[in-house]
Amino acid sequence: MPHSFRFEYESPTIRFGAGSVSGLADELAAAGASNALVVTGTSVGANDDVMDPVRAGLGDALAGVFAETTPEKLLSTALDGVDVFERADADSVVAVGGGSSLDVARAVCALAVTDDRDAAVDTYAETHALPVPDAALPPMAVVPTTLAGADLSFGGGLNATDPDITRTPISGGLSDPALTPTAAFYDPELVATTPRRVLASSAMNGFDKGVEAIYTTAHTPVTDATAVRGVRRLTETLPGLGPDAGETDYAGILEGILLVQYGIKRPDGSGLGLVHAFGHGLTAHSAVQQGSAHAITAPHALAYLLEQTDARRDVLADALGVDSDGIVDAVAAVRDSLGLPTRLRDVDDVSESSLDAIAESTHADGLLDNLPAGVDPTVADLRGVLEDAW
Repeated sequence: MPHSFRFEYESPTIRFGAGSVSGLADELAAAGASNALVVTGTSVGANDDVMDPVRAGLGDALAGVFAETTPEKLLSTALDGVDVFERADADSVVAVGGGSSLDVARAVCALAVTDDRDAAVDTYAETHALPVPDAALPPMAVVPTTLAGADLSFGGGLNATDPDITRTPISGGLSDPALTPTAAFYDPELVATTPRRVLASSAMNGFDKGVEAIYTTAHTPVTDATAVRGVRRLTETLPGLGPDAGETDYAGILEGILLVQYGIKRPDGSGLGLVHAFGHGLTAHSAVQQGSAHAITAPHALAYLLEQTDARRDVLADALGVDSDGIVDAVAAVRDSLGLPTRLRDVDDVSESSLDAIAESTHADGLLDNLPAGVDPTVADLRGVLEDAW
Protein backbone atom coordinates (compact mmCIF):
# COMPACT_ATOMS: atom_id res chain seq x y z
CA MET A 1 0.00 0.00 0.00
CA PRO A 2 1.45 3.42 -0.92
CA HIS A 3 2.32 5.83 1.85
CA SER A 4 0.10 8.85 2.39
CA PHE A 5 1.12 11.79 0.26
CA ARG A 6 0.12 15.20 -1.04
CA PHE A 7 0.99 16.12 -4.61
CA GLU A 8 0.53 19.73 -5.69
CA TYR A 9 1.97 20.50 -9.09
CA GLU A 10 0.89 22.85 -11.86
CA SER A 11 2.65 21.70 -15.00
CA PRO A 12 3.33 24.01 -17.91
CA THR A 13 1.58 23.19 -21.13
CA ILE A 14 3.96 20.78 -22.86
CA ARG A 15 4.55 20.62 -26.60
CA PHE A 16 6.83 17.82 -27.74
CA GLY A 17 8.22 16.88 -31.13
CA ALA A 18 10.02 18.17 -34.19
CA GLY A 19 8.67 21.56 -35.20
CA SER A 20 6.81 22.02 -31.92
CA VAL A 21 8.06 25.62 -31.57
CA SER A 22 5.71 26.54 -34.40
CA GLY A 23 3.10 26.83 -31.64
CA LEU A 24 4.90 29.51 -29.63
CA ALA A 25 2.61 32.38 -30.58
CA ASP A 26 -0.49 30.25 -30.00
CA GLU A 27 0.53 29.24 -26.48
CA LEU A 28 1.44 32.80 -25.53
CA ALA A 29 -1.82 34.06 -26.98
CA ALA A 30 -3.67 31.52 -24.83
CA ALA A 31 -1.98 33.16 -21.85
CA GLY A 32 -3.04 36.62 -23.02
CA ALA A 33 0.34 37.69 -24.44
CA SER A 34 1.23 38.97 -27.90
CA ASN A 35 4.70 40.57 -27.74
CA ALA A 36 7.51 38.33 -26.51
CA LEU A 37 11.15 39.07 -25.75
CA VAL A 38 13.41 36.11 -26.51
CA VAL A 39 16.07 35.68 -23.80
CA THR A 40 19.05 33.57 -24.79
CA GLY A 41 22.84 33.39 -24.87
CA THR A 42 25.25 34.71 -27.47
CA SER A 43 25.97 31.34 -29.07
CA VAL A 44 22.35 30.21 -29.31
CA GLY A 45 21.28 33.69 -30.39
CA ALA A 46 23.68 33.47 -33.34
CA ASN A 47 22.56 29.96 -34.30
CA ASP A 48 20.02 30.34 -37.09
CA ASP A 49 19.17 26.64 -36.91
CA VAL A 50 17.61 27.39 -33.52
CA MET A 51 16.55 31.00 -33.86
CA ASP A 52 14.87 30.82 -37.28
CA PRO A 53 12.24 28.29 -36.07
CA VAL A 54 11.75 30.31 -32.88
CA ARG A 55 11.27 33.54 -34.84
CA ALA A 56 8.89 31.79 -37.23
CA GLY A 57 6.93 30.32 -34.32
CA LEU A 58 6.48 33.75 -32.79
CA GLY A 59 5.82 35.62 -36.03
CA ASP A 60 4.33 39.03 -35.30
CA ALA A 61 4.52 38.25 -31.57
CA LEU A 62 8.31 38.69 -31.58
CA ALA A 63 9.21 41.87 -29.69
CA GLY A 64 12.97 41.40 -29.87
CA VAL A 65 15.92 39.22 -28.88
CA PHE A 66 18.12 39.69 -25.82
CA ALA A 67 21.10 37.40 -26.47
CA GLU A 68 23.32 38.27 -23.51
CA THR A 69 22.97 35.47 -20.97
CA THR A 70 26.10 33.65 -19.79
CA PRO A 71 26.77 30.48 -17.78
CA GLU A 72 27.38 32.69 -14.73
CA LYS A 73 23.63 33.56 -14.50
CA LEU A 74 24.29 37.12 -13.46
CA LEU A 75 21.83 39.48 -11.79
CA SER A 76 23.38 42.29 -13.84
CA THR A 77 22.34 40.45 -17.01
CA ALA A 78 18.78 40.15 -15.76
CA LEU A 79 18.71 43.88 -14.97
CA ASP A 80 19.92 44.63 -18.51
CA GLY A 81 17.32 42.21 -19.84
CA VAL A 82 14.41 43.86 -18.07
CA ASP A 83 15.50 47.21 -19.52
CA VAL A 84 15.30 45.69 -23.01
CA PHE A 85 11.95 44.10 -22.07
CA GLU A 86 10.52 47.51 -21.23
CA ARG A 87 12.00 49.31 -24.24
CA ALA A 88 10.49 46.64 -26.51
CA ASP A 89 7.11 47.03 -24.79
CA ALA A 90 7.14 43.26 -24.32
CA ASP A 91 4.45 41.45 -22.37
CA SER A 92 6.02 37.98 -22.21
CA VAL A 93 9.33 36.12 -22.35
CA VAL A 94 10.59 33.15 -24.35
CA ALA A 95 13.71 31.56 -22.82
CA VAL A 96 15.81 29.64 -25.36
CA GLY A 97 18.90 27.63 -24.48
CA GLY A 98 20.34 26.01 -21.37
CA GLY A 99 19.66 26.42 -17.69
CA SER A 100 21.49 29.75 -17.42
CA SER A 101 19.23 31.40 -20.00
CA LEU A 102 16.13 29.96 -18.35
CA ASP A 103 17.23 31.21 -14.92
CA VAL A 104 17.99 34.73 -16.17
CA ALA A 105 14.65 34.77 -18.00
CA ARG A 106 12.88 33.95 -14.72
CA ALA A 107 14.67 36.88 -13.09
CA VAL A 108 13.61 39.17 -15.95
CA CYS A 109 9.98 38.16 -15.36
CA ALA A 110 10.27 38.89 -11.64
CA LEU A 111 12.00 42.23 -12.18
CA ALA A 112 9.45 43.27 -14.81
CA VAL A 113 6.78 43.57 -12.10
CA THR A 114 9.09 44.87 -9.36
CA ASP A 115 8.34 48.50 -8.53
CA ASP A 116 11.53 49.23 -6.57
CA ARG A 117 14.37 47.31 -8.21
CA ASP A 118 17.02 48.94 -6.06
CA ALA A 119 15.25 47.60 -2.98
CA ALA A 120 14.99 44.18 -4.63
CA VAL A 121 18.74 44.17 -5.26
CA ASP A 122 19.33 45.16 -1.63
CA THR A 123 17.14 42.27 -0.50
CA TYR A 124 19.07 39.93 -2.78
CA ALA A 125 22.38 41.18 -1.34
CA GLU A 126 21.14 40.52 2.18
CA THR A 127 19.28 37.22 1.69
CA HIS A 128 20.90 35.88 -1.52
CA ALA A 129 17.36 35.47 -2.91
CA LEU A 130 15.77 37.83 -5.44
CA PRO A 131 12.26 38.64 -4.21
CA VAL A 132 9.35 37.70 -6.46
CA PRO A 133 6.48 40.20 -6.16
CA ASP A 134 2.97 39.03 -5.38
CA ALA A 135 1.74 40.20 -8.77
CA ALA A 136 0.88 38.72 -12.13
CA LEU A 137 4.18 37.89 -13.82
CA PRO A 138 4.66 38.02 -17.60
CA PRO A 139 3.94 34.63 -19.19
CA MET A 140 7.10 32.71 -19.98
CA ALA A 141 7.68 29.94 -22.51
CA VAL A 142 10.83 27.82 -22.38
CA VAL A 143 12.64 26.17 -25.29
CA PRO A 144 15.47 24.07 -23.80
CA THR A 145 18.43 23.20 -26.01
CA THR A 146 20.38 21.30 -23.34
CA LEU A 147 19.48 18.42 -21.03
CA ALA A 148 19.94 19.71 -17.48
CA GLY A 149 16.25 19.29 -16.71
CA ALA A 150 15.58 22.79 -15.33
CA ASP A 151 12.71 23.52 -17.69
CA LEU A 152 9.70 22.62 -15.53
CA SER A 153 11.05 24.24 -12.36
CA PHE A 154 9.95 27.46 -10.70
CA GLY A 155 13.36 28.34 -9.31
CA GLY A 156 16.88 28.91 -10.48
CA GLY A 157 20.33 30.25 -9.71
CA LEU A 158 21.24 33.92 -9.89
CA ASN A 159 24.69 35.26 -9.06
CA ALA A 160 26.30 38.67 -8.61
CA THR A 161 29.90 39.61 -9.30
CA ASP A 162 29.60 43.32 -10.15
CA PRO A 163 30.68 45.51 -7.18
CA ASP A 164 28.36 48.23 -8.48
CA ILE A 165 25.43 45.91 -7.73
CA THR A 166 26.54 44.06 -4.60
CA ARG A 167 29.61 44.78 -2.52
CA THR A 168 30.82 41.19 -2.57
CA PRO A 169 30.25 38.30 -4.98
CA ILE A 170 27.05 36.42 -4.18
CA SER A 171 25.80 33.00 -5.21
CA GLY A 172 22.03 33.06 -4.85
CA GLY A 173 18.83 32.50 -6.74
CA LEU A 174 15.09 32.99 -6.88
CA SER A 175 12.15 30.69 -6.37
CA ASP A 176 8.39 31.03 -6.47
CA PRO A 177 5.61 28.88 -7.97
CA ALA A 178 4.60 31.92 -10.03
CA LEU A 179 7.83 31.44 -12.01
CA THR A 180 6.62 28.12 -13.43
CA PRO A 181 6.68 28.46 -17.22
CA THR A 182 3.42 28.87 -19.07
CA ALA A 183 4.54 26.45 -21.77
CA ALA A 184 7.54 24.22 -22.47
CA PHE A 185 8.63 23.19 -25.96
CA TYR A 186 10.69 20.04 -26.45
CA ASP A 187 11.98 19.99 -30.01
CA PRO A 188 14.60 17.29 -30.72
CA GLU A 189 15.72 19.06 -33.89
CA LEU A 190 16.72 22.14 -31.89
CA VAL A 191 18.48 20.10 -29.20
CA ALA A 192 20.43 18.30 -31.94
CA THR A 193 22.08 21.63 -32.87
CA THR A 194 23.90 21.70 -29.51
CA PRO A 195 27.35 20.05 -29.56
CA ARG A 196 27.16 16.50 -28.20
CA ARG A 197 29.89 17.17 -25.61
CA VAL A 198 27.76 19.96 -24.16
CA LEU A 199 24.66 17.77 -24.17
CA ALA A 200 26.56 14.89 -22.55
CA SER A 201 27.62 17.03 -19.60
CA SER A 202 24.19 18.58 -19.05
CA ALA A 203 22.54 15.16 -19.44
CA MET A 204 24.16 13.81 -16.27
CA ASN A 205 22.52 16.62 -14.32
CA GLY A 206 19.16 15.68 -15.81
CA PHE A 207 19.69 11.94 -15.29
CA ASP A 208 20.48 12.45 -11.61
CA LYS A 209 17.17 14.24 -11.12
CA GLY A 210 15.40 10.99 -11.93
CA VAL A 211 17.58 9.02 -9.53
CA GLU A 212 17.03 11.51 -6.72
CA ALA A 213 13.30 11.78 -7.32
CA ILE A 214 13.10 8.11 -6.39
CA TYR A 215 15.03 8.05 -3.09
CA THR A 216 14.29 11.49 -1.56
CA THR A 217 11.46 12.04 0.90
CA ALA A 218 9.32 13.97 -1.62
CA HIS A 219 8.72 10.84 -3.73
CA THR A 220 5.13 9.91 -4.54
CA PRO A 221 3.58 7.24 -6.76
CA VAL A 222 3.13 10.01 -9.33
CA THR A 223 6.82 10.94 -9.42
CA ASP A 224 7.82 7.28 -9.20
CA ALA A 225 5.96 6.62 -12.43
CA THR A 226 7.60 9.47 -14.31
CA ALA A 227 11.06 9.07 -12.76
CA VAL A 228 11.27 5.31 -13.32
CA ARG A 229 10.16 5.62 -16.92
CA GLY A 230 12.48 8.58 -17.46
CA VAL A 231 15.54 6.87 -15.97
CA ARG A 232 14.85 3.81 -18.13
CA ARG A 233 14.67 5.91 -21.27
CA LEU A 234 17.84 7.79 -20.38
CA THR A 235 19.72 4.61 -19.52
CA GLU A 236 18.80 3.33 -22.97
CA THR A 237 19.46 6.48 -24.96
CA LEU A 238 22.17 8.57 -23.26
CA PRO A 239 25.03 6.37 -24.51
CA GLY A 240 24.11 7.77 -27.92
CA LEU A 241 25.69 11.07 -26.85
CA GLY A 242 29.03 9.49 -26.02
CA PRO A 243 32.25 10.13 -27.94
CA ASP A 244 32.13 6.71 -29.59
CA ALA A 245 28.41 6.69 -30.34
CA GLY A 246 26.84 6.45 -33.75
CA GLU A 247 23.22 7.47 -34.21
CA THR A 248 21.66 9.54 -31.44
CA ASP A 249 18.00 9.21 -30.40
CA TYR A 250 17.39 12.86 -29.50
CA ALA A 251 13.64 12.36 -29.15
CA GLY A 252 14.13 9.46 -26.75
CA ILE A 253 16.63 11.45 -24.68
CA LEU A 254 14.27 14.44 -24.52
CA GLU A 255 11.41 12.18 -23.46
CA GLY A 256 13.53 10.91 -20.57
CA ILE A 257 14.63 14.40 -19.50
CA LEU A 258 11.04 15.61 -19.55
CA LEU A 259 9.84 12.70 -17.42
CA VAL A 260 12.54 12.75 -14.74
CA GLN A 261 11.90 16.39 -13.87
CA TYR A 262 8.09 16.22 -13.92
CA GLY A 263 6.84 17.21 -10.47
CA ILE A 264 10.31 17.10 -8.92
CA LYS A 265 10.07 20.69 -7.62
CA ARG A 266 6.73 21.48 -6.03
CA PRO A 267 5.38 23.93 -3.45
CA ASP A 268 5.11 21.00 -1.02
CA GLY A 269 8.53 19.46 -1.58
CA SER A 270 11.64 18.95 -3.68
CA GLY A 271 12.95 15.71 -5.10
CA LEU A 272 16.59 16.80 -5.15
CA GLY A 273 19.08 15.38 -2.67
CA LEU A 274 22.70 14.53 -1.98
CA VAL A 275 24.03 14.48 -5.55
CA HIS A 276 22.68 17.95 -6.27
CA ALA A 277 23.97 19.19 -2.91
CA PHE A 278 27.46 18.01 -3.88
CA GLY A 279 26.99 19.76 -7.23
CA HIS A 280 26.21 23.01 -5.44
CA GLY A 281 29.14 22.57 -3.07
CA LEU A 282 31.60 21.95 -5.89
CA THR A 283 30.42 24.82 -8.07
CA ALA A 284 30.60 27.18 -5.09
CA HIS A 285 34.34 26.55 -4.86
CA SER A 286 35.36 25.95 -8.46
CA ALA A 287 34.42 26.61 -12.06
CA VAL A 288 33.42 22.98 -12.67
CA GLN A 289 30.14 22.62 -14.56
CA GLN A 290 27.21 20.99 -12.79
CA GLY A 291 27.15 18.05 -15.19
CA SER A 292 30.78 17.19 -14.53
CA ALA A 293 30.30 17.64 -10.78
CA HIS A 294 27.40 15.19 -10.91
CA ALA A 295 29.31 12.75 -13.07
CA ILE A 296 32.17 12.54 -10.58
CA THR A 297 30.21 12.49 -7.33
CA ALA A 298 26.98 10.62 -8.14
CA PRO A 299 28.30 7.03 -7.86
CA HIS A 300 30.09 7.82 -4.59
CA ALA A 301 27.11 9.70 -3.13
CA LEU A 302 24.82 6.78 -3.95
CA ALA A 303 27.29 4.29 -2.47
CA TYR A 304 27.24 6.31 0.77
CA LEU A 305 23.44 6.45 0.85
CA LEU A 306 23.07 2.73 0.20
CA GLU A 307 25.44 2.03 3.08
CA GLN A 308 23.31 4.16 5.38
CA THR A 309 19.79 3.13 4.42
CA ASP A 310 17.65 1.18 1.99
CA ALA A 311 17.17 4.32 -0.19
CA ARG A 312 14.32 2.53 -2.01
CA ARG A 313 16.89 0.40 -3.77
CA ASP A 314 14.23 -1.87 -5.24
CA VAL A 315 12.71 1.05 -7.18
CA LEU A 316 16.13 2.38 -8.17
CA ALA A 317 17.17 -1.05 -9.42
CA ASP A 318 13.92 -1.40 -11.38
CA ALA A 319 14.49 1.98 -13.05
CA LEU A 320 18.09 1.13 -13.94
CA GLY A 321 17.30 -2.40 -15.07
CA VAL A 322 19.73 -4.08 -12.65
CA ASP A 323 19.77 -6.11 -9.45
CA SER A 324 19.78 -4.10 -6.23
CA ASP A 325 23.51 -4.60 -5.80
CA GLY A 326 24.22 -3.13 -9.24
CA ILE A 327 22.82 0.38 -8.74
CA VAL A 328 26.10 2.23 -8.26
CA ASP A 329 27.77 0.44 -11.16
CA ALA A 330 24.77 1.19 -13.42
CA VAL A 331 24.97 4.93 -12.68
CA ALA A 332 28.72 4.88 -13.24
CA ALA A 333 28.15 3.07 -16.55
CA VAL A 334 25.85 5.85 -17.78
CA ARG A 335 28.48 8.39 -16.76
CA ASP A 336 31.25 6.48 -18.52
CA SER A 337 29.21 6.04 -21.69
CA LEU A 338 29.01 9.84 -21.92
CA GLY A 339 32.77 10.23 -21.67
CA LEU A 340 32.52 12.44 -18.58
CA PRO A 341 35.24 12.92 -15.93
CA THR A 342 35.46 10.34 -13.14
CA ARG A 343 37.84 11.93 -10.59
CA LEU A 344 37.91 15.27 -8.81
CA ARG A 345 41.68 15.42 -9.15
CA ASP A 346 41.20 15.83 -12.90
CA VAL A 347 39.20 19.05 -12.46
CA ASP A 348 41.58 21.97 -13.03
CA ASP A 349 40.69 24.25 -10.14
CA VAL A 350 39.68 21.69 -7.48
CA SER A 351 42.52 20.99 -5.07
CA GLU A 352 42.61 18.38 -2.35
CA SER A 353 43.02 21.19 0.17
CA SER A 354 39.60 22.58 -0.89
CA LEU A 355 37.69 19.40 0.02
CA ASP A 356 36.99 20.64 3.55
CA ALA A 357 35.34 23.81 2.26
CA ILE A 358 33.36 21.86 -0.34
CA ALA A 359 32.17 19.43 2.33
CA GLU A 360 31.10 22.31 4.58
CA SER A 361 29.16 23.99 1.76
CA THR A 362 27.50 20.71 0.89
CA HIS A 363 26.58 20.14 4.54
CA ALA A 364 24.92 23.57 4.67
CA ASP A 365 22.79 22.85 1.58
CA GLY A 366 19.08 22.67 2.33
CA LEU A 367 18.68 19.73 -0.04
CA LEU A 368 20.09 17.46 2.67
CA ASP A 369 16.73 17.88 4.41
CA ASN A 370 15.28 15.71 1.65
CA LEU A 371 17.40 12.66 2.45
CA PRO A 372 15.72 9.47 3.72
CA ALA A 373 14.86 9.28 7.41
CA GLY A 374 17.85 8.49 9.57
CA VAL A 375 20.44 9.74 7.06
CA ASP A 376 22.14 12.77 8.58
CA PRO A 377 25.65 13.08 7.15
CA THR A 378 28.29 15.02 9.04
CA VAL A 379 30.86 17.24 7.41
CA ALA A 380 33.35 14.42 7.97
CA ASP A 381 31.03 11.97 6.19
CA LEU A 382 30.75 14.28 3.21
CA ARG A 383 34.50 14.86 3.19
CA GLY A 384 34.85 11.07 3.05
CA VAL A 385 32.63 10.87 -0.04
CA LEU A 386 34.72 13.59 -1.69
CA GLU A 387 37.90 11.70 -0.83
CA ASP A 388 36.44 8.61 -2.50
CA ALA A 389 35.75 10.77 -5.56
CA TRP A 390 39.21 12.33 -5.48
